Amino acid sequence: MPSQNQSQFQDPSIRYRIRHKTTCTYSSDIQHAQHVLHLDPRPLPWQTMRLNRIAITPTADTIAQHQDYFGNPVTYVAIEVPHSELVISVDFDVEVATRPVPAYSTTKAWDAIAEDIKAALSPTAKEANLFSFASNMVPPLPELRDYALPSFPAGRPIAEAAFDLITRIHKDFVFDPIATTIATPLSDVLRNRRGVCQDFAHLAIGCLRAMRLSARYVSGYLRTLPPPGKERLVGADASHAWLSVWCGDDLWLDLDPTNGNAGSIDLVTLAWGRDYEDVSPMSGVLIGGGQQTLVVEVDVAPLD
Repeated sequence: MPSQNQSQFQDPSIRYRIRHKTTCTYSSDIQHAQHVLHLDPRPLPWQTMRLNRIAITPTADTIAQHQDYFGNPVTYVAIEVPHSELVISVDFDVEVATRPVPAYSTTKAWDAIAEDIKAALSPTAKEANLFSFASNMVPPLPELRDYALPSFPAGRPIAEAAFDLITRIHKDFVFDPIATTIATPLSDVLRNRRGVCQDFAHLAIGCLRAMRLSARYVSGYLRTLPPPGKERLVGADASHAWLSVWCGDDLWLDLDPTNGNAGSIDLVTLAWGRDYEDVSPMSGVLIGGGQQTLVVEVDVAPLD
């Protein structure tokens, strides 16, 4: 079985041009701002960045790049001049290749995987163990295990069980962009059965962790396809969120509960962590500013 850490990937692959523009306007001047950005694609065996540009208005006094605890590329920005508007534009080309994935039925039983995570004897199990615990946005709710249980009969292969779970979420929950905000508790999402991709990723992660499994939150972009015969609309794409579940050895399987499918060549990965808070596209500390209005524009265009 090929490993996700192998670099020999065959065609097909797709090269994307991605533009992400964030505009923040403030009711009064910001006197000083420090921002942490997760807006660069993560270098991966199946994903290669070809070109990257960032433009910031007003001009930043400091721009520094580093990797965070999870290995994600991070850009630190400090602006020390008063400003009532901040515009951050990122423009990059990235090539994404198809990843080999084993037949789900051949993956190890989920309950055996749970024991491997608990023992954490191998380097890969130790890494996975980090993503098996509750986090700020994915608390240990009893309802999560209750919802997950039908997908996890004893001995079922981990990939089959996890895919069944996200298929059920896709069927049972309604995508509703006005039903939740970033601050909406996961318990509300469970009760109301409505939300967006961030909510559904957190829900699936919480269910998997309730079964003693390891799942990480993944942020990135999704290419959207227009209806047959229609032109794609520039700016109609969006930031996206999904999850990866550890299936043993080096295999992390990307799953997208919002669309009810496994990770595909239409996904571009930016960063991963325990939940949204670890990989927020833009966070920071501001002095001044008053009320804030945020507008995000994203365009994902295949170049091939």
